[in-house]
Amino acid sequence: MQTLLSVKPGGPETLELTTLPDPVPKAGEILVRIHAGGVNFPDTLMIRDLYQMKPPRPFAPGGEIAGEITSVGKDVVDFLPGDRVLALTGHGGFATHLTLKPATAIKIPDDMPYEDAACFIFTYGTSYHALKDRAQLLSGETVLVLGASGGVGSAAIELAKAMGTHVIAAVSSEEKAQFCKKVGADKTLIYPRDLDRAAQKALSAEIKSLAGGEGVDVVYDAVGGDYAEPALRSLAWGGRYLVVGFPAGIPSIPLNLTLLKGCQIVGVFWGASVFRDPKVHSQNVGELFKMYRSGAICPRISARFPLERAAEAITKMDQRKTLGKVVVTMGTK
Repeated sequence: MQTLLSVKPGGPETLELTTLPDPVPKAGEILVRIHAGGVNFPDTLMIRDLYQMKPPRPFAPGGEIAGEITSVGKDVVDFLPGDRVLALTGHGGFATHLTLKPATAIKIPDDMPYEDAACFIFTYGTSYHALKDRAQLLSGETVLVLGASGGVGSAAIELAKAMGTHVIAAVSSEEKAQFCKKVGADKTLIYPRDLDRAAQKALSAEIKSLAGGEGVDVVYDAVGGDYAEPALRSLAWGGRYLVVGFPAGIPSIPLNLTLLKGCQIVGVFWGASVFRDPKVHSQNVGELFKMYRSGAICPRISARFPLERAAEAITKMDQRKTLGKVVVTMGTK
């Protein structure tokens, strides 16, 4: 097997393509021949030891994969060789083969391409949990999506539209704004890369104007930093502010705003929710596959890299130059 290993803390340039013996599944494990792996922002943090999960080295980044089961260990009853699956792996996905616990794998529809499957569950799972379970989004409401051109952001646009809402996509460039319009956003705004106090007030006023004056019902914040407070200020009475991620830094929020607006600040930790409430997760996955089959959602893959160039894929994610999803392909057929 081939795998891209993190051998020391650092950026993508520290990763090493390595050949290792093919793994053999132990009792209670399945062996997956990986066809494609999704690239996600945690990959950029994990290789620098900046993520909450710090696997022992050497390890391969890549927490989202799709492939074919080639063999199963003793006592595995729900999967057979030949089954097509996707899985959340935490790490280890940038490799041609990987052993997994069956509980982490999900069978995929026969007509779902491996690349779509590898870019599916992390983004749509996160965004659907955020909008459905945490915000309890209602048809007719208005949603502001910060960082809307990225993987979870573009998924949030599609899902919010499928749920019957009005979507404002906030991004950092005209190119990203045009991408979000193609994904389905009703309106877009371009925020500056640096925000002083005056710029924060202007941003909040612009969001309210686009929302019709009263403000937005839900903020989906996958950015953080200096953008958080003006987004919170743009909430309408009783709004919900979803805390999704912090690529721009962890913000400090004046809590008096929650009192003045009667609003909620709601944490979104989808990974933990999967393990804490597996029945809800299973129901959500079924609903997501149904939306995929209907055409309401589909991963927006903007770039593909072979495994030997996976470091470039992580660099692209690290520099926040991605539109939608980036996928690593393993050269398997």
